Amino acid sequence: MKTILPLLFIFLNSMSYSQEDKLQVLASASMWADMAQNIGGDLIDVDLIVPIGGDPHLYEPTPSDAKKVSNAGLILINGLTFEGWINELIENSGTKANTVIITKYVDPIKSDIYQDAVDPHAWMSVRNGKLYCKAIYEALVAALPQFKSMLESNYNTYITKLDKLDSYISIAVESIPESQRVLITSHDAFKYYGQAYGLKLEAIQGISTESEAQFSDMKRVTDVIKQYNVPAVFIETTINPKMLKQIAEDNGVIVGGQLYADSLGDKASEGGTYYDMLKSNTNVIVNALSQQRGEQVSGSESSGSKALIYIGLALGLLLIMGGVFYKLN
Repeated sequence: MKTILPLLFIFLNSMSYSQEDKLQVLASASMWADMAQNIGGDLIDVDLIVPIGGDPHLYEPTPSDAKKVSNAGLILINGLTFEGWINELIENSGTKANTVIITKYVDPIKSDIYQDAVDPHAWMSVRNGKLYCKAIYEALVAALPQFKSMLESNYNTYITKLDKLDSYISIAVESIPESQRVLITSHDAFKYYGQAYGLKLEAIQGISTESEAQFSDMKRVTDVIKQYNVPAVFIETTINPKMLKQIAEDNGVIVGGQLYADSLGDKASEGGTYYDMLKSNTNVIVNALSQQRGEQVSGSESSGSKALIYIGLALGLLLIMGGVFYKLN
């Protein structure tokens, strides 16, 4: 009876709350929009600024974004210079919403190149993702104190799910031959992932996609491919893959697959949630890096293989024509 009464009280509270306006939560990007939905459940309505598949580094806010910010009750942002445009958007909107930097518990990775600069992609490790969730949970409890028990239950359930994901990733990455644990991507968004799970990282672009790749960047990546005999490189869903595909072709390696970094995929994709995003990335990485150099993914061919095929066909055609000419004479 003692257990039933508090649960009944929460249920009745939520019934009355559903008749009122829900807390309007606005996330700058899709990853923490999904985290907030898992913790807030039916108590909140979640929207986001940068659409699915968009690049938050390069995003340009629209008038409709200003309206979203103005109407929000709670705004969740990554900080660490990830959304360089967002402070101006919030200031100009006149919003009264509580703005929460959800990386406040994260120990950021400092830049090797720029003083006082940090890597904003902290969500790429599950352990940091849990710290994001802690900040989101606290913000929701502050906004909806009457539903603390419900939020706490949702939070604990979600953290347990993420703990299992963390173990899954660690075990999966350990199955890659140690000498082949080198992850080459379009831009430098996977340092937290690599640091947490034991992968060496290389990327053509820096931590922001605003920086343009130079010839020296392409040479550096090429040297790493040769040094470690890397079997595959990886493109990202929000970045033009042309340059990385060219590097793969020039070095006779495969494109191991597509990874999610700065955005989730749509609901029909394998990366439609934060949980699925990191699990899909891990499966793609492990599958490709576990191959030996020279093994081809089904349907892919190196330029050298294609050239040999074309030469063989040409020689065969010449022999046939020669035979026909000999018989005619």
